[in-house]
Order: sequence, then structure tokens, then C-alpha cells
Amino acid sequence: MIAIVDIGIGNLGAIKNMLRKVGAQAEITDSAEAIKAADKIVLPGVGAFDHGMGALAASGLMDTLNEQVLDAGKPVLGICLGAQMLGRRSAEGSLPGLGWIDMDIVRFPRDAGIKIPHMGWNTVAPTMPGGRVHPLFAGGEDAPRFYFVHSFHFECERPEDVTATCVYGKPFAAAVARGNIWGVQFHPEKSHRFGAALLRNFAEHA
Repeated sequence: MIAIVDIGIGNLGAIKNMLRKVGAQAEITDSAEAIKAADKIVLPGVGAFDHGMGALAASGLMDTLNEQVLDAGKPVLGICLGAQMLGRRSAEGSLPGLGWIDMDIVRFPRDAGIKIPHMGWNTVAPTMPGGRVHPLFAGGEDAPRFYFVHSFHFECERPEDVTATCVYGKPFAAAVARGNIWGVQFHPEKSHRFGAALLRNFAEHA
């Protein structure tokens, strides 16, 4: 069972439907007990960073998530804002992030001649240092396309934590991972066959 964490933000129903479409059992929940009983966790989110971290704190699930992810090593996938919340801090707000991955969230430069937010389909290059491909992108197409909606992006301290990149004005990290902690800036639940393949990989290989 995959627990989709419900803190009042994110495309919860769409994520659940896509997971079920690829044969995975998923449950939307705000219950600590359900998260503890699950095999894997999805942390979705849309909107501003402080709103997301504030909602997570108000949910009372922070300790449960830290325990399950950091202590028990349960696989977790952060999506969009949920992935940004895996980092230490964001230029968008003042609240600290979860700090599970050594990264900060920074704004796309306003002087780069690009429209902000970055919205729509874009190609992702799932190549890690040494030419390896992260399990999240295993068996996929050479140039998968995903749907993005964001004004801020990951800035990782360690290059080895970047599992995929994208170009919008400049190259940026589109997906990150450290051990059992995975995050994607795009929306797999809105990305048709590319998103379905990615969520299937999370369900089967995380």
C-alpha cells in the first residue's frame, strides 16, 4: 500500500488514480497510523513553500514522517512542492524545510528572458554522474516529457543527489534522490504515459 499524505494541498485524487492505473494500491490519508502501516509514501504539494510547511506542521504528521522515512527507511516520493519541502529552505519563504536532502529552493532568474512560472511540457534528461539512470526512470524513453508548473527549483549541494535535469533558460535539477528519498519537480500525475511509467517504477522498485 502507498500512502498519499493529505495535508490539504496537492492533486491527491489524480495521483491516486494514476497509481491505481499502473496496478498499485494507494490510499489518501491524514492518519499517522495509516502512514506507519504503508509500504511507501507519496508527499504531494502545490502552492507556496511556507504554506506547505505550515500545513505539514499543523497536520501533526511531521514526527511520523521523520520516523518512517529517516529511521525506518521507508521509500518516499515528493511531488512538486512536496519535493521542494524535502530540502532545507526556500527563497520563497522563511520556514525551514524537512532537510532530508541537502538542497535549497531558488527562484528562476527574472533576467533570463523566460516566462515565470515555468509552465507546460518539457523534456527531462534522466542521467546521473557516470551515466547511470536512477530506478525512477529505469526502462523509460530516452527523452521523457513531463508537465511542470513552478517558479522555484532545486539547487543541490551534492551533484550525486540530482537524478534528472531539464532546461528552462538554464539547466536545472528536475528530480533528486538520496537513498530512500526521491523527489520530482514536475507532475507525473499530469504527464500521461511518462508519468505513468515513473509512478510504476516508484511502486515496483522503490
